[in-house]
Amino acid sequence: MILDKIEKIIPKERIFLNEPMSKHTTFKIGGKAKIFIKINSVQELQNLLKIIKEDNIKVLIIGNGSNILVCDEGFDGIVLKIEIKKFVIQEDNSKFLITLGAGNKLGEIAYKLADKNISGFEFASGIPGTVGGAIRMNAGAYGSEMKDIVNSITYMDRNGQISKITNKEAKFEYRNSIFSKKDYIIIETEIELESGKKEEIIEKIKEYQKNRIEKQPIEYPSAGSVFKRGDGFITAKLIDECGLKGYQIGGAQISEKHAGFIINKGNAKAKDVEDLIKYIKKQVLEKFGVEIETEIEIIH
Repeated sequence: MILDKIEKIIPKERIFLNEPMSKHTTFKIGGKAKIFIKINSVQELQNLLKIIKEDNIKVLIIGNGSNILVCDEGFDGIVLKIEIKKFVIQEDNSKFLITLGAGNKLGEIAYKLADKNISGFEFASGIPGTVGGAIRMNAGAYGSEMKDIVNSITYMDRNGQISKITNKEAKFEYRNSIFSKKDYIIIETEIELESGKKEEIIEKIKEYQKNRIEKQPIEYPSAGSVFKRGDGFITAKLIDECGLKGYQIGGAQISEKHAGFIINKGNAKAKDVEDLIKYIKKQVLEKFGVEIETEIEIIH
């Protein structure tokens, strides 16, 4: 039995059976995962991947679940939540080299760095994800992206082999990287930042926070911006111009505050969100003749 094998390497308090994925996504939506495991170390991950490969089990890797929609039927396999954390600072002349674990939360890191008078991470302070997830999709805000600060990334392949690549080798693009296309699991990253003043850094973080509160529906569960920015157009603007703000299917609604967000108004199903996405795409195509792409990942 696979569970017996897992229990030999992972403490029981970090193994959950038939775990609702609604508890582990910012959308607060999703059916049950057959087995859900919180991973705290590289060794645990290596050992688990070996078992998963031997038993040929379906596996899903998640961080904070902030950019995914898990279907109502759930996930018939093992979900691994990466909680590997690290926070090491090295000073190199006027630069700072910071090593972060894939499981570190972006908001927490922003404040820790501010405390050390280190600037350049403020843009990520309001992104509700982890370092690993942010690198995978080259997350960004306020004109900056992860690619602007990342030096190198250490990852594990599905055979448990650990490798390290440079920023260039990560092939960062808009909301994309080599990690979106390959089955690599990010373990840690080294980023490069500059010296700053704590008061100014905190001020910038608060300004970004205020901006988010004013412009984004953060009072409702969501997965952030659902659609990618278009080539020469702003997708949220097109959705707005279709008169779709406030349009609702089941418990899922196009935010009245920001047309790029779909929010869970309460007990929304994944099907409601998927139907709403299809409806939005159809309306935008009919009105403007452009096909819009989703930024969130839909897990079936």
